Amino acid sequence: MKTVTCFDYFASPLGRMLLATDGDALTGAWFDGQRHQPPLGAHWHRRDDLPILRQAASEFAAYFAGGRTRFELALAPAGTPFQRAVWDAIAAVPCGETIAYRELALRVGRPAAVRAAAAATGRNPLSIVIPCHRIVGANGALTGYAGGLERKRWLLEHERAVPAQARMAPSRREGAQRQGSPSERAA
Repeated sequence: MKTVTCFDYFASPLGRMLLATDGDALTGAWFDGQRHQPPLGAHWHRRDDLPILRQAASEFAAYFAGGRTRFELALAPAGTPFQRAVWDAIAAVPCGETIAYRELALRVGRPAAVRAAAAATGRNPLSIVIPCHRIVGANGALTGYAGGLERKRWLLEHERAVPAQARMAPSRREGAQRQGSPSERAA
């Protein structure tokens, strides 16, 4: 038996996004037509009244307005332990910065697993929240974004345009506690 997935849409400057939840945490955020976006089925129910989806829409709106660089949502991305380790490492890449897939593999303790790290990056179910657009090719080339390279380019330019003060982590800027990794917030 499939569990119910609740969802709503968010109108971003890059096109409509599908936001999904298990009711307690955000489980997905995909652009329309994005690779690996799950098909809506009978177990998917549109709900615009759930607090987690309202919070997600609010945080996405702030991100696109340039006022947010880090999401504070409860997250529950479904993935293998390796995928979750990769997503945690991606989440640690600061706004306005990029790293190569090789560096990502090093950060998860698997230096020979560059292709596996790239594959896990492509399966990230939480676009922008887990900022896989910040992962680039070895020479800095924009490669492999499930939402499309034009979106990746736009997101990186958008983040580079955000003033340095706004890019500081909330814990440094406002004295707030860090939310931890996506896996920790999902627990």
